[in-house]
Amino acid sequence: MDAPMKLSMVMSTRGRTDEVLHFIDALAALEPGGFELIIVDQNPDGRVRKACSALEPGFPLQVIASPMSKGLSRGRNLGLAKASGEILCFPDDDCTYPPELIAKVLQCFEATGADIVCGRAAAPDGRSINGRFEARAQRVDLQNVFTTQIEWVVFFRRRVFEAIGGYDDAIGVGADTPWQSCEGPELTIRALRGGFSAWYDPEIFAHHPELDTRNPDDAMKDKGRRYARGMGHVLRKHGYGWAYKARYLIRPIGGAGLSLLQGKLNRAAYYLNVALGRAEGYAGRCLGGGAARKARAVVES
Repeated sequence: MDAPMKLSMVMSTRGRTDEVLHFIDALAALEPGGFELIIVDQNPDGRVRKACSALEPGFPLQVIASPMSKGLSRGRNLGLAKASGEILCFPDDDCTYPPELIAKVLQCFEATGADIVCGRAAAPDGRSINGRFEARAQRVDLQNVFTTQIEWVVFFRRRVFEAIGGYDDAIGVGADTPWQSCEGPELTIRALRGGFSAWYDPEIFAHHPELDTRNPDDAMKDKGRRYARGMGHVLRKHGYGWAYKARYLIRPIGGAGLSLLQGKLNRAAYYLNVALGRAEGYAGRCLGGGAARKARAVVES
């Protein structure tokens, strides 16, 4: 009889192949045994399933074709139902896990007794990227939940999902709603309110392409607004008040003002989009294109 899996990795993917294969190759550096990878291929042509069909990675690999099931959270939930591990995580399809990551995570679970272990996104040189993260290890609570995790570097004990269910299908990239991010913090908030404990350690990190918010193009400005809506929605869904919300609204407005003083108009427009998106998510509705263009014109004039 096979030994039970310590860790199940569930990856939902659409539109990428080479990055997924790179992730699989990187797992070869991990100590063999004790983990599995489940990939939910949401591509209509099944490209990832075809690319993986001839692989012999040295660890259990399962690819589920699900072209009709769109959305990151929906794909993760589908893969979650197939997972057998006691510990569960959900890597992005364009991230990489360094060889020492899993050992650090398992050690953290043992040392803290936490139900959830959280880390950060880092560049190859170790600096934080793609978000704001706390500098020291600490318990995760309802106040710091947005600065102590990123979705693809969060690890859960199975009992968390058995108690509270999976991801909210209406939140996350590809969802049929405007709320295109923060599905991870939303899940952690439900877990914390359900009595589970979470721990963050900045020494736990993985790698991801860095988002260019210093000189953003139009696509990055739009992404900033879409992702910010998700955060605003989660704040509203879980009853965070205006005092807490104001911290996340004032900060990008301040960033826009500083960027204007520095003559960095693209960056100012990005920060303004983030502020608009968070306000839209919290209000539960999106501004029309005309209203948004008028707001951006204030920065660009």
